Amino acid sequence: MENSIPKLSQASKMPCKSWSLPAWDTCPGARKDDGTPVDACSMCYALQGRYTFGVVKAVREHNLQDWEKPGWIDAMISHIGKSQYFRWFDSGDVYSPKLAALIGAVIGGTPNCRHWLPTRAYKDPDINFVLGAIEMLPNVIVRLSSDSITGERIEGNHTSTIIPDPTHYTPEKGAVLCTAYRRKGKCGPCRACWSSKIHTTIYPLHGKPVKEQQFA
Repeated sequence: MENSIPKLSQASKMPCKSWSLPAWDTCPGARKDDGTPVDACSMCYALQGRYTFGVVKAVREHNLQDWEKPGWIDAMISHIGKSQYFRWFDSGDVYSPKLAALIGAVIGGTPNCRHWLPTRAYKDPDINFVLGAIEMLPNVIVRLSSDSITGERIEGNHTSTIIPDPTHYTPEKGAVLCTAYRRKGKCGPCRACWSSKIHTTIYPLHGKPVKEQQFA
C-alpha cells in the first residue's frame, strides 16, 4: 500500500489550516435515532455552497481513504509543521476509535501547535473513551457540540451551542459569543475556540435548511 499524503484545507473563515472528511457520511453523532439530522446539523454548511464543488469534495474523499494508509501520523505532523493553530474537521467528524487514536498521536506530536477538535462523536462510548485521553493533552481543546439551536448546553469541560438570536445576548463568565458574523464571517483575531479559559462557545444560528435528499 502506498504511503499517506494528507490534504489540508484552508476555510475562508479560519485563521489556520484544517483536516476534513465528507460531511454527514462521517458524522454518526449528527443523527437522531430515526436517522434524521439533529437540529444543529439540519442546516449543515458543509453540505452547501462551495462545499458542493467537485474539487472541494475530492479533498475530503481523498482524506477518507488516506488516513488509513501507512505513515499518516508522520505526514500530518509534517504538514502541520510550525503552525500555531490547527482545526480538525471543518466538515465531517471523528467516526471511529482508530481515527481518534491517530488524531491524538498527531496532536501529541505537534506540541507547539494549539489544536481545536469540535465533535459530536462523544455520543459513541468507544470514541468518547479515546476523546477523553486526547483531552488530557495540553495543546488541544476538545469541544463537545450541543445538538440544540436554542442554546441548550451539554456537560463537558469545553462545549459549544447555538442560539437563535444574538442581538441582546450577553454571555456569562466562561462563555463567549462568536462574533465572526460581524467580520464578514471570519474569525479575525479571536481564538476563543482554542482557549482553555472558554468553557462554552456560543454560535448564532445561521445558514439555511439542507435538502432532505442530501441526508439520504
